[in-house]
Amino acid sequence: MAPNRRDFIKQTAAAAAGLSLGLSALGMKIKNGLPYRKLGKTGLDVSLLNVGGSHIGRNNLTDQESVTLIRTAIDEGINFLDNAWEYNDGRSEERMGKALQDGYRDKVFLMTKHHGREPKRAQKHLEDSLRRFKTDVIDVWQFHELDEHHEVDEIYSSGVLDFALRAKEQGKIRFIGFTGHYLPEIHLDMINRGFEWDTVQMPINPLDHHYLSFTQHVLPVAVEKNIGVIGMKSLAGNAVLVNKGAASVEECLRFAMTMPISTLCSGMETVAQLKQNIETTRNFTPLTEGEIADLLNRSLNYAQGGENEGYKGYETNKDDNW
Repeated sequence: MAPNRRDFIKQTAAAAAGLSLGLSALGMKIKNGLPYRKLGKTGLDVSLLNVGGSHIGRNNLTDQESVTLIRTAIDEGINFLDNAWEYNDGRSEERMGKALQDGYRDKVFLMTKHHGREPKRAQKHLEDSLRRFKTDVIDVWQFHELDEHHEVDEIYSSGVLDFALRAKEQGKIRFIGFTGHYLPEIHLDMINRGFEWDTVQMPINPLDHHYLSFTQHVLPVAVEKNIGVIGMKSLAGNAVLVNKGAASVEECLRFAMTMPISTLCSGMETVAQLKQNIETTRNFTPLTEGEIADLLNRSLNYAQGGENEGYKGYETNKDDNW
């Protein structure tokens, strides 16, 4: 290994290990057999693992299979659910709404996302989501997929934040956040313009650490401002590290959970996958600095230029040195 590569891995592993020290501020506790952490300034105790909303609405699952998966997750101790207005043309929210009947709604914190950049569209998305979920309130409502700076301009100038605050006053939503996986600087722009965000969702995985890194650039800022961080894409979208034998699913999950996130969103399509991830979560211990260094070393070759993180806009950002 060339000295510069060795030094890079050592430095970034130390930085990642330093970030993990922020776990103590999240007040991790064990409830229902699972680790729980505080969701930032919301004060909510949320399960370290949560159910991703995209996968549960896919065509390869029936409605009943999806309902069974969601209810099994809740029965096993998961109390935070992810979703989005547009997932599978609304089917993900509709299936989750079915799963939350018979008293299950009272056992979870429900999060969904929307593409409202101005009040009228945001209102439609909120009304649609409430109807599909068959609920009166969404616990965490997030502006979804911030990819361009002009979207940040629209959110801060169109009046949609005032609409969100009114919806909160009316009891239709409890907390407000945003998501994105394209450029860390857009997340920082959303935070630095001054709105008091309750949550933020971002990619957290070993590949991200090497290229346009949310882990290195956004996560420390969110922790400092006590914004609840929802991790996603723990397998880096196409699971290249797992498919190439460079890392296991468990290692990728543990890497994300070692960071000071509140909860990790995981897309799961079978009860078997769910139970495997729950077992990893139940047995979770943070990676050591040496284990982080080893994992970052194994992932470095697959992280070059972001080619295996297509959600970051590889063709657009491949020459970006930000």
